[in-house]
Amino acid sequence: MEIYPFIISFIMVFIAELGDKTQLLILSFAGSVKTKKILLGIALGSFFSHGLAIIFGSSLMSLNNLYFQEILKIITYLSFILIGLLSLIPKKESVSENQKHSLLNKILNLNISYTLIIALSIFIGEFGDKTFLSSIGFGIEYPNHKLMLILGAILGMVVSDSIAIIFGKFLSNYISEDKMKKISGILFLIFGILGFILSF
Repeated sequence: MEIYPFIISFIMVFIAELGDKTQLLILSFAGSVKTKKILLGIALGSFFSHGLAIIFGSSLMSLNNLYFQEILKIITYLSFILIGLLSLIPKKESVSENQKHSLLNKILNLNISYTLIIALSIFIGEFGDKTFLSSIGFGIEYPNHKLMLILGAILGMVVSDSIAIIFGKFLSNYISEDKMKKISGILFLIFGILGFILSF
């Protein structure tokens, strides 16, 4: 059972990040920045964004109140189903997304290490995103497996963004961003529904 939280965290983050804006950011660095610096930036950004989300979710479950814990689980599964449904509905870019892109552009223009720029950009870009929210959910679901969840999320981000570095342009010809969002949405729906079935 120890490896399951790692695998589930890895799969969800990996799939959700394919075709995401983070990959476009990484792709923009791929030609001018060394791969090891990019990967280190991805790992650092993922550690802080998903790590904080998982720790927050786990700390909620550490409260010794069984009724509260059951309610949190229900909210988690419902949020997975909601995220899945929202991912399947085409939507226009919101004002908050535009503000986030504006902030990312400001970070990109800072005169600091590329590794830190990438880490900061990923931290800001992931904050409040569906993968960030799912990491909170995984922290609630597996409060005793924080390390495995964090490692799974980091590896999911690194592998997904490595594909952007290596195959970014090639993949974009075959797998559209819209298709990846739909696959991600279906996965969220499946895990949300399975959570209800297995827990109640």
